Amino acid sequence: MSSRAATRLAWLVCGLTLLVLAASLLLILLGWSTPLPQGVTPWRDQALFLAGLVGAPILGGLIASRRPRNAYGWVWLAFGLSLVVQQAAHTYAAYARWVEPGSLVAPQTIAHVFGLGNQASLGLAPFLLLLFPTGRLPSRRWRPLAWISALSGVIIAILVFFFGSPDRVGGVVSIAAVATVSVILATFVLSTISLVVRFRAARGAERQQLKWFALAAIFAVLVFALGSALGYERFFGETFWTVINAVSNAFLYSAVGIAILRYRLYDIDIIINRALVYGSLTVSLALVYFGGVATTQALFRAVTGQERLPQLAVVISTLAIAALFTPLRSRIQTVIDRRFYRRKYDAAKTLESFSTRLRDETDLDELGDDLVRVVSDTVQPEHVSLWLRAPGNPL
Repeated sequence: MSSRAATRLAWLVCGLTLLVLAASLLLILLGWSTPLPQGVTPWRDQALFLAGLVGAPILGGLIASRRPRNAYGWVWLAFGLSLVVQQAAHTYAAYARWVEPGSLVAPQTIAHVFGLGNQASLGLAPFLLLLFPTGRLPSRRWRPLAWISALSGVIIAILVFFFGSPDRVGGVVSIAAVATVSVILATFVLSTISLVVRFRAARGAERQQLKWFALAAIFAVLVFALGSALGYERFFGETFWTVINAVSNAFLYSAVGIAILRYRLYDIDIIINRALVYGSLTVSLALVYFGGVATTQALFRAVTGQERLPQLAVVISTLAIAALFTPLRSRIQTVIDRRFYRRKYDAAKTLESFSTRLRDETDLDELGDDLVRVVSDTVQPEHVSLWLRAPGNPL
């Protein structure tokens, strides 16, 4: 296929996916005023989930149109299409059953058939990790894992097509379904490990691309950890958690797109460093704040028997967080530099030591040797030489 034909095909698939997504949002809008029964995803959450998928086909279209020989873009197109079709099938069935019964054709059949997109996305998910960023496997040793992942997706799709909920059928069918899902989860974990293996062997541009993906992964992990620790869903509701996931997805799409198309645009090392520092700082301060408030409230309840915590305790907790901000940030920065940016940390220590010796050193020759050694250790140039102007010589 020529590059022009591949570009047209990529945007055709992207446009088709967005068209299905827009049709689903239209059904949601038409049925918004009709409440759905208990156990069915509310219209608002369905809309937010679809909004979080907009970036997947666009990302796939951009990569596949500009890098048609890179299979990674096509995987994103297939992944986005499968998820959008699966959600559209559920929206279609919900509208046909509870908004205007009998207005749409075969809602249960369409929901069952096109709902297989969920199983397709399960089979495709490991390839989003295995093929990043070159569109090829890290090495031939990963081929069995790719085949197992693809076959597992096909098997679970067949089981769901014939048995609906194979995990509830019992017997051999349920055992096969559970085993297949377990294999898919295992392939996903191993695919994550493949990124680590690829990063250790990567050099130059590919290494920078992998750092962009790592930045998105750090953000997703921090969001998940913060949400789990603070109980977002319990305090703010499922809708808020859906919004947070949509934002996390948008960040992932942006990071992957920049990694493949514009990876030289920003200094990714600085961005990752700041994300690690301030992400860890946010999680730590949030845990300290909520932990302090909860502990104070428990003690206050035990002593006084009152449920309401005095406003003074909240103010004191806030002031404590403000006082902890700077020293905690410095401590976290030091730990991260020491663990992940060892060369930078060693360079800072070397310069600090040289500054101390510089105040006491009087021998010019020895000072020159120390200066050359420090520059070699910190900057690490190809060649270092020191030239000193002779006394009385203007040049």
